[in-house]
Amino acid sequence: MKDTPPAGLRYPWAEAPEHGATIEVAPGVLWMRLPLPMKLDHVNVYALDDGDSWTVIDTGFASKKTKAIWQSLMEGPLGGKPIARAIVTHHHPDHVGLAGWLQSDFGAELITTRTAWLFARMLTLDVQETPTQETMDFYRSAGMDKAIYDQRADERPFNFGDIVAPMPLGYTRIKQGDTITMGGRTWDIHIGNGHAPEHATFWSRDDNLVLSGDQILPSISPNIGVYATEPMADPIGDWLEACERLKLLARDDHLVLGGHKLPFTGLPTRMRQLIDNHHGALKRLMEYVDTPKAASECFAPLFKRKIGEGEYGLALVEAVAHLSHLYQEGRASRTRREDGAWVYQRAE
Repeated sequence: MKDTPPAGLRYPWAEAPEHGATIEVAPGVLWMRLPLPMKLDHVNVYALDDGDSWTVIDTGFASKKTKAIWQSLMEGPLGGKPIARAIVTHHHPDHVGLAGWLQSDFGAELITTRTAWLFARMLTLDVQETPTQETMDFYRSAGMDKAIYDQRADERPFNFGDIVAPMPLGYTRIKQGDTITMGGRTWDIHIGNGHAPEHATFWSRDDNLVLSGDQILPSISPNIGVYATEPMADPIGDWLEACERLKLLARDDHLVLGGHKLPFTGLPTRMRQLIDNHHGALKRLMEYVDTPKAASECFAPLFKRKIGEGEYGLALVEAVAHLSHLYQEGRASRTRREDGAWVYQRAE
């Protein structure tokens, strides 16, 4: 998949591996790609050679197609050696989806952060046939388009359990400041936030590799949203704090192996871009809410492009996140509109 790097970034590989194939990005480190049934149509996963076994980073959705690709990888490029450890960077289903399957069917040890494991296991057990009232109230408070609101009220909501394999009870916790040995290297663990709570990243002490999950991506900014589960969360504040902290670790020669798009170098530049992107969005938003506006009315200054139906949900929760950040910092006020939507206005 071709991609155009932002200025200052370099892509050592112009194309991603085909499904069932690998690219060796460093000695003993294999890059693989799995399909996703959405606009962002792939997730990157990695296998690190531990000698008599493999450690894999992230797992893809739970689907027959993805399981078949894993089987072909195990029998082919992974040489029949067992997957002894499955490390999950964060709880989103494209990363944790088959972690439980690797545990239950292949005996892999699941390694992740406590928050990622708690979220993933809780959400797989919380199957809903109809949207909860809290969810619909949250959509109303964001000013969701009425046609989309009515459609969602009548349809089965997205459930983790549909695309995440059942997760066994046990896991091994990692946290900020830990180290882990894999692929013949010692890695420092640094925790990000914003895109997902307690998101693990791995920084090699022995060479220039960084396993970044979705915390650091080259040509897209990770989605940062507020949801009905924690309507007063401030993931934008969490994101900016994490980026400021992680940028201190960044070297220009780091080869960043992320969860989507292509491996890249030029990490100090990318960290500045990721930080500046959200400060710029907040500045544009401040200028836009000179009169009261709901989150659904703020797509234009935030995204600077047309938002289609397939992107609407993610755009809405990201708009809520940015407006709520301004509100919680005292830079904007908010009031309830007659239709139940929170409307935000720049503080004088």
